[in-house]
Amino acid sequence: MKITRHTDYALRLLMIVAVRSERTTVGKAADVLRVSRHHLVKIAKRLGELGYLELVRGKSGGVSLARPPREINVGRVFRELENSILVECFDHHVNQCIFAGGCTLEGAFRSAFEAFCAELDRVTLADLVREHRGPRAVLGLVEIG
Repeated sequence: MKITRHTDYALRLLMIVAVRSERTTVGKAADVLRVSRHHLVKIAKRLGELGYLELVRGKSGGVSLARPPREINVGRVFRELENSILVECFDHHVNQCIFAGGCTLEGAFRSAFEAFCAELDRVTLADLVREHRGPRAVLGLVEIG
């Protein structure tokens, strides 16, 4: 199973924002992630629309979490961002499979997707940033002992 870069970067952006004690800029986050600022702005905007980030424009602007990390469920974020997961039969707008509607493979893929999401449902953003040797250390917010 492969998730889109959009979702991958969105989760990483949420992690960066979660470990910062104050608002950060998308530009700084883009530098840390080594991705295009323009691309990360689109992702931040989407996370803002979904209610995960608070975005403030202007000279002293930036992004911060719109709710506490323990209230941000990774499974929910994943479902909201991934709209073309796995196979074309999941997307009725582009589905051209000759077996559509009568294929048991689609059901198997759906079950696998739901099992994957069920595991992510057990994880919050707080869980992702709790480990001090993980994101906090990478961002230089704690010493690695």
